[in-house]
Amino acid sequence: MEMETEQISSSLRTHFLELLELLLPGISADTVLYNVIAISATLAFAAVVYLFARIVIRPQIATWVKRSDAQWDNGLLKHGFFRRLLHLLPALCITLIIPSLIEHTSLLSGFMVKLAMLYMLFSGMLAVFALLSTLEDVYNSSGTTRRAPITGFIQVTKLVFAIIVVLLSISLVIDRSPLILVSGLTAIAAVLLLIFRDTILGFVAGIQIAANRMFNTGDWIQMPKYEVDGVIIEIGLTNVKVQNWDMTISTLPTYSLTNEAVKNWRGMEESGGRRIKRAIYINIHSVKLCTPEMLEKFSNIRYISKYIEDKVSELQTFHKDNAIEERDLLNNRKLTNIGTFRAYLTAYISKHPKVNQSMTHMVRQLPPTELGLPLEVYCFSTEQQWVQYEQVQADIFDHIMAMLDQFELSAYQRDGHLSSMLSQSSSAQTSGQEERPDKESSE
Repeated sequence: MEMETEQISSSLRTHFLELLELLLPGISADTVLYNVIAISATLAFAAVVYLFARIVIRPQIATWVKRSDAQWDNGLLKHGFFRRLLHLLPALCITLIIPSLIEHTSLLSGFMVKLAMLYMLFSGMLAVFALLSTLEDVYNSSGTTRRAPITGFIQVTKLVFAIIVVLLSISLVIDRSPLILVSGLTAIAAVLLLIFRDTILGFVAGIQIAANRMFNTGDWIQMPKYEVDGVIIEIGLTNVKVQNWDMTISTLPTYSLTNEAVKNWRGMEESGGRRIKRAIYINIHSVKLCTPEMLEKFSNIRYISKYIEDKVSELQTFHKDNAIEERDLLNNRKLTNIGTFRAYLTAYISKHPKVNQSMTHMVRQLPPTELGLPLEVYCFSTEQQWVQYEQVQADIFDHIMAMLDQFELSAYQRDGHLSSMLSQSSSAQTSGQEERPDKESSE
């Protein structure tokens, strides 16, 4: 095989030299002029091949891709896979022709062949990058990316290919086996660990994230340490990009998702409800026992008419069984307006069309504070989008505040004039206390 190749190379060199002698009589294969002409002719032929491929072949490939119903070939065209493959043709021409026209043992021939092979290596690496990017796009468009993103793994694969190409390029330049270079890398392993620290940590974190389905693109996360509150738009090998609700972009290390405290709202989005947990403070001085007139008015409210009827019947039975008279204020049991109002709100929440009835919903009292008696609504809205969720929550509490007067209740609201008076009084006392040491020191 080697003899046939040598014969073909010798024959091609002879014919090329005979053609040159017709134009330049007396030229020989060992002259500088011959080498310059041979290299120039090879480069010109490689350029013609590339132009032909780019003008004729590439448009034809683009036409085939557009006619195809598949999406993966559109991704290959978009990322320039075919365009980068065409760069292999001129490099291949140079690699095959130069040793035939110039003695392959010569330094010039070896130099040109090495340049062409380096060009082929890097062109092939870019083509592989385009192929991997297409694979990522196809995977992301399938919807599976919400379960296990592969951006980090794609980046790791690109990094591995880049390292392999660099090692092969160095071994090609110095004419040494790549294995020798790999064995020499162990001597600087510590330095490489320092250089690629974030890459290694990000790769390990990427495996944990994908294996445990901890985070996906599109998840809403909160990280107070980094002031992050938004949606993940990309999980890369070393960095994660989050678009905050103020439309800013936060970039943080990938391994921080596994090392730091992160709140992921994906569970809320998948549950079918978003929690409403808000209290309104009732003025304690407005809490009272219900009179017969109040009960008669409350019985006309649709949501609690049955509740009032049952409660009145229950109290009458209790009083009769225990021989308690109406004028016995100590033992007489009565309904309160706050309890009746709580029953009304419970029924109102249970009938609300925007409240998820399959999830926990209740109205409860919290421990009283100096601001009054907190009456908390705890439920889950069927609307999860921020704007719609806030509208549902606001509508519920609009209704609650409007209904307070119907139950002869009032919400607590701090008196601004009284607060200022208390503040002035407190400051006066404080200033008086601060003056005493001066007086004592003067004495």
